[in-house]
Amino acid sequence: MPRTFHIRTYGCQMNEHDSERLAGLLVADGLVPTDDIEDADVVVFNTCCIRENADNKLYGHLGRLKELRERRPDMQIAVGGCLAQKDRDVVRQRAGHVDVVFGTHNLASAPALLRRAAAEGPVVEVLDAPQPGGDPPSALSAVRALEYAAWVTIQTGCDNSCAFCIVPAVRGPEVSRPFDDLVAEVRALAARGVSEVTLLGQNVNSYGRDLTRRRPLFAELLRAVGAVEGIRRVRYTSPHPKDLRADTVAAMADTPAVCEHLHLPLQSGSDRVLAAMRRGYTADRYLARLEAARAAVPDLAVTTDIIVGFPGETDADFERTLEVAATAAFDSAYTFVFSPRPGTRAAAMTDAFVPDDVIAARFDRLCAVIERSALARQRARVGRVEEVLVEGPSKRDPALSTGRTRQNKLVHFAPPATASPAPGAYGTVRVTAAAPHHLRGELVQVTEPARHRRRIPVAGR
Repeated sequence: MPRTFHIRTYGCQMNEHDSERLAGLLVADGLVPTDDIEDADVVVFNTCCIRENADNKLYGHLGRLKELRERRPDMQIAVGGCLAQKDRDVVRQRAGHVDVVFGTHNLASAPALLRRAAAEGPVVEVLDAPQPGGDPPSALSAVRALEYAAWVTIQTGCDNSCAFCIVPAVRGPEVSRPFDDLVAEVRALAARGVSEVTLLGQNVNSYGRDLTRRRPLFAELLRAVGAVEGIRRVRYTSPHPKDLRADTVAAMADTPAVCEHLHLPLQSGSDRVLAAMRRGYTADRYLARLEAARAAVPDLAVTTDIIVGFPGETDADFERTLEVAATAAFDSAYTFVFSPRPGTRAAAMTDAFVPDDVIAARFDRLCAVIERSALARQRARVGRVEEVLVEGPSKRDPALSTGRTRQNKLVHFAPPATASPAPGAYGTVRVTAAAPHHLRGELVQVTEPARHRRRIPVAGR
């Protein structure tokens, strides 16, 4: 019987994509995936360290696995990703039953490290930078979670210095993948039946600046990927407001495959707080770029990130955030309580930390503003016929099917009595009702069936 593995992922889309690559590596090494963590011979935690609750979650899960590991001594537990890069030896100090710890720069070594740990005992190998001549993560095979959609990493690392963010420390400086390699990868994905791709980077706007030493190439990349035959939808995340250029907005407007959705992190509406965060823009500049994007791209949906309780945030600062959020009228927002990450500038601002009860009250007020604009924008879609990419049965109500519009709106609808449209199919749905986080609708027709049904490993380039 082949050994089985289970990967549990924390964090952003970059981590999700890294987990697909880890799965590809383990499959190539002869292992078989399982959804049951308790039956797995190898359990891998691919971690995030953006917020403290991600640390707590990981160590909580590791603690619960300790008894299982004692009953099954041949079971292996590995911890990789951003938290492993940050904590290194601390992982085994807090959870001595972990066999392998690896970081963000040596993901490709995971199978070899597991074999080494089986023969020699626990291994901690965290590199400060990628190994010269080693395979970049983009070159690794991947087992995709979805047959019809794929992530494409265009850049790793980040050159920004946001005071609250630990990503540059764990992911390193920005490194862009070659332009032609990316277009070739998207062509290969389209040939395998993928119709939607999401371009990933910590700051996609600056893609290519390290290649040309003169200007970013992101707008050209959007146009080139959008022109690939078979690619029907192109998404990207995340841009940085200070680097959102007019040529990128023009490429969104001019390239039919690029979806009408922009995730543009605000973080705060206070210029004073934005300066302390080292974000590189003001609230007015943010709103001006947002207005320009909406003017150029009809029916654009805009989502954002906002942090509540950044050190030194006053009542006046927070009121300004509420004002800007109301003016921006976001379709939705990821709202976060400030989490001090060791090694960041903000973590050292201990004398300016905002009391927890104040943060909690502000958080609730912000959520109310976001929910109000989200519901208004959702209700404006009632009565419209929307194109959806079918994802499958609803997680909450399997009697319903679920799909997403080009604006990334989640739509639940009743499938036909004969057969539900398969994941990866395109259809049209008439929207009949709206809630802040989803729409309800009636299926009008399936416009394009899914082109495949089988999950396959896909080469990264």
